[in-house]
Amino acid sequence: MLFIHESNKIYSTDQNNHMVAVVTFPKVSDTVVNIDHTFVDSSLRGQGVAGKLMEEAVSHLRENNLKARLSCSYAVKWFEEHPECRDVLEK
Repeated sequence: MLFIHESNKIYSTDQNNHMVAVVTFPKVSDTVVNIDHTFVDSSLRGQGVAGKLMEEAVSHLRENNLKARLSCSYAVKWFEEHPECRDVLEK
């Protein structure tokens, strides 16, 4: 699956260019974003796509020296299950 990176979101589209998966993280400050939404189309659920989106988001945060706040319930749960990625969370 190909993920498209923009400054405040990472997403994937289907063959018709419809967004089928997305994680959004608007900037709160120069160094902090808020992971506020994840979505995966029902046709892709259960395939680990949301987890892959979160991995992409963590890589994006690390590469850009950003920290994250979490207001998305999926993101909160994902970081609880992936302590190795918590270095990107705002202290």
